[in-house]
Amino acid sequence: MQKRKLGKSNLEVSAMGLGCMGLSFGLGPAVDKQQGISLIRAAVERGVTFFDTAEVYGAFTNEELVGEALGPFRNNVVIATKFGFKIVDGKQAGLDSRPQHIKEVADASLKRLKTDFIDLFYQHRVDPEVPIEDVAGAVKELIQQGKVKHFGLSEAGVKTIRRAHAVQPVTALQSEYSLWWREPEREIIPTLQELGIGFVPFSPLGKGFLTGKISEETKFEKNDFRNIVPRFSPENRRANQALVDLIGRFAQQKKATPAQIALAWLLAQKPWIVPIPGTTKLHRLEENLGALSAELSPDDLRELEAIAAKIPVQGERYPAELQKMVGR
Repeated sequence: MQKRKLGKSNLEVSAMGLGCMGLSFGLGPAVDKQQGISLIRAAVERGVTFFDTAEVYGAFTNEELVGEALGPFRNNVVIATKFGFKIVDGKQAGLDSRPQHIKEVADASLKRLKTDFIDLFYQHRVDPEVPIEDVAGAVKELIQQGKVKHFGLSEAGVKTIRRAHAVQPVTALQSEYSLWWREPEREIIPTLQELGIGFVPFSPLGKGFLTGKISEETKFEKNDFRNIVPRFSPENRRANQALVDLIGRFAQQKKATPAQIALAWLLAQKPWIVPIPGTTKLHRLEENLGALSAELSPDDLRELEAIAAKIPVQGERYPAELQKMVGR
């Protein structure tokens, strides 16, 4: 398995991680616990060392699953989890990044993950009620206590990243980035490069859309988040199919799958980018990892980008109330 370092932090992880959210939450029903454990352990056997979870996934059940699955391998893997939401009766109930709450979440996550330390602790969303300096200061204290090794941010804007980094170096930013969502190229990626911060793209396959397995006819389970995402309305799926068709044609030439081309494109952008595609299926895990051996030449990348640039993507990536919480 190829390894990558997240920025200047020296946190070394497998070149591709595993996003564990979908095993418990967000994209239809949770998988059987034993099935989830088997999938995570199959990833370890194939060289994956970087696993992403959060207290809010479930809520709480995803951390418990990840903790149990990775227990036997704890010293050989990197676990990332997140704080920053209020959770009431198992549901998200607004933001809460007060320092005291961050410390309580850390202690609770350590128990659920059955570990003495969290490798990478992200603020899940920027809380406008709490100065980011206070958030970074709280995580700095947790690092001094040995409970946390590295500090991360998720979906933060450039000013927030700079302010946080001045108090406690930020190891990684986690935000959406793919051939279907390239907005981070404008400001985020140049800032991360300048500051030496790693980038962990979530939804690198566009929540499944870039795999070519979702059409305008696809029906999602009733508790699937994609039901409320504007980009996934049937008419927008129809319009956005052009990008998937393009990737599919390119994949055929390369004797790869569309998912492998989309992931290989991301990996080729910067050596400090580590995507975390999620899946519930072993054959998809293996397909995704196959992207690591899909070689894209500079000419391939230019061709892919030139054609993709001609296809405007239709639909917002979040409903309006969630869109307000990103890029702060």
